[in-house]
Amino acid sequence: MPERPFLDPSGTRLFSRGLGPLLKLVRGEGVYVWDEAGNRYIDGSSGPICVNIGYGVGEVWEAALKQLEALPFAHSFHHSVDVVVKCALRLAEFTPPGLTRVFFCSGGSEATEAAAKMARQYHIERGEGSRYKVIARWQSYHGNTLGALSMSGNIQRRRLYGPLLLDFPHIPPAYCYRCWFGKNPDSCDLDCAWALETAIRAVGPEYVSAFIAEPIVGATLGTVPAPGGYFKVVREICNRYGVLFIADEVMTGFGRTGRRFALEHYGVEPDIMAVAKGLSSGYIPLGAVVASEAVFDAFERPFFHGHTYTGHPVACAVGLAVIEYIERCKLVERAAEMGRHLLGRLRELYDHEIVGDVRGLGLFAGVEFVADRESKEPFPPERRVNHRVYEACLRNGLLIYPGSGAVDGVRGDHIQVAPPLVVNRSQIDEIVDILHRSIGEVEGELGERP
Repeated sequence: MPERPFLDPSGTRLFSRGLGPLLKLVRGEGVYVWDEAGNRYIDGSSGPICVNIGYGVGEVWEAALKQLEALPFAHSFHHSVDVVVKCALRLAEFTPPGLTRVFFCSGGSEATEAAAKMARQYHIERGEGSRYKVIARWQSYHGNTLGALSMSGNIQRRRLYGPLLLDFPHIPPAYCYRCWFGKNPDSCDLDCAWALETAIRAVGPEYVSAFIAEPIVGATLGTVPAPGGYFKVVREICNRYGVLFIADEVMTGFGRTGRRFALEHYGVEPDIMAVAKGLSSGYIPLGAVVASEAVFDAFERPFFHGHTYTGHPVACAVGLAVIEYIERCKLVERAAEMGRHLLGRLRELYDHEIVGDVRGLGLFAGVEFVADRESKEPFPPERRVNHRVYEACLRNGLLIYPGSGAVDGVRGDHIQVAPPLVVNRSQIDEIVDILHRSIGEVEGELGERP
């Protein structure tokens, strides 16, 4: 392979969010991207679990161009554009039947924050103005704006901004591999779900507005599905105390898990759902909050929230084209089929002693690394195992999504493997073969160095 071209952000005008030099990518097609030197990489994580339909789908940018030529912008506070209305209709048809009303925004953090504000105003409209607290889970991630970060349980992301965050309660995660209650699947009583009732009672139901959760925890835990029955307990508790249930499907939506939305695997519907990422497949910034008719009906006044780019016509044109592409190409069904092959192949990674757990659903998988498989002891953070695996994969032509801190916010290494939904069997084999080689290289390095 030619030498890989990297950009040093310090030599540019960029205020970079990266940790070092940035790989200079120039184009993409299907599940592959190319750098400036011509090296090809298979995108094994759809960017940050975002590019669900893959790269280079012409009809998407054609839809954007058509709207750019017609009307690039209209202020949604005062005006309406046909494509925005059409996108809302198609999105409402695509989501579970009970979710009928759409509020557009520009991304996942905006969506979860808007959902929290919608829940707050819902209670005010119903005469319960004391309800404002949102209960979330530790080791969750709901976004980087201050409200979304207040709900998030990602300790690393919270630490720097702690003084700015709202005092929202958190309960233990549904993390079966490292159960906070010391249970195993045979002895599980869903204590992690019943902890929600304890928290509501401790805070006082009259102060609790909503509970927010990812059906499958993404970046913070490394693709961890909740156990069966978990969300039925959550739904029961929320109903009992008049608390709204917000599903964060920003990462798990639009076919990623082999269903349109991950919560469908659990047979439960939320009151409010936050979506983004797969809604536009990364082609343009777009997110949305989709609410039930019951939530909408409570509003006697308009929703007192919004931004300049709320309901942006070009973004909605892209979202509409992406939803139609997902449906026409049957990518939800494809994700279920290809997901079985992916998880089957990924389990072969147990051949490596540093692989502690492989989990996931559909084309959404995680691999957790451990220093000792029997005790599940994690590697010391300074060994940077997740970054070493990422760097080895990059050298070998694969992009994956590394993460850390799953154990206690500091310790713990994992990667997420979630290729675009257009991936085929041979490309999945290519991904896993490169992972085998890359993890093997890192395992050798760890054995040689202290």
